[in-house]
Amino acid sequence: MMRLNLTALLLFSFLGFTFCAGTENSENDDGWISLFDGESLDGWQVGENAETIWVEEDYIRIDGPRAHLYYVGEVENANFTNFEFKTKVLTKPEANSGVYFHTEYRETGWPDVGYEVQVNNSHSDWRRTGSLWDVMDIKETYVDDDEWFELYFKVDGKDVEVKINGTKVLHYHEPENPVRAEGAMQNRVLDSGTFALQGHDPNSVMFFKNIYVRPLP
Repeated sequence: MMRLNLTALLLFSFLGFTFCAGTENSENDDGWISLFDGESLDGWQVGENAETIWVEEDYIRIDGPRAHLYYVGEVENANFTNFEFKTKVLTKPEANSGVYFHTEYRETGWPDVGYEVQVNNSHSDWRRTGSLWDVMDIKETYVDDDEWFELYFKVDGKDVEVKINGTKVLHYHEPENPVRAEGAMQNRVLDSGTFALQGHDPNSVMFFKNIYVRPLP
């Protein structure tokens, strides 16, 4: 009986290991690629105020003066055109942040190329999480501060789709000749580029983890 139980235990252990390994492989087979290792900022670069952004436990903490964290790693040579992107986010009260895409590294100031997917659940800026900032804005608040939620967006040709916890909150189709205000907004058009996480101001504290991209044709 003891030998039988030991044999069964070994069999179940092997099957369990096989199942776990299969699950991990299937995630890779789905095409999702991790951009953040959960331990360091390898593959990322901060411009000004680098002390604002650091890794704490298994997430990126943004807490301090204005700063932006740009992806500069090897995936797609940090130059994405069509893709799906997802991350887990937690905001503290009155925090303002965002995820830029189709952007490029800047040492100082606000990114002046690409779009910003807004992250803001209670800041004085009325544009809420899921907005394409100042292009197509959302007034509704879909998630609360102090809770993790999934932010997902997809760029395919001239179309941008944003989901919060799996619920589609925005679909934007960029027209042939989009009208943009003078200044930084002139470059808010679909093209190609990298991602950037925003630290907006010293009172905006937020966290990002599980950052993935899935390139599309």
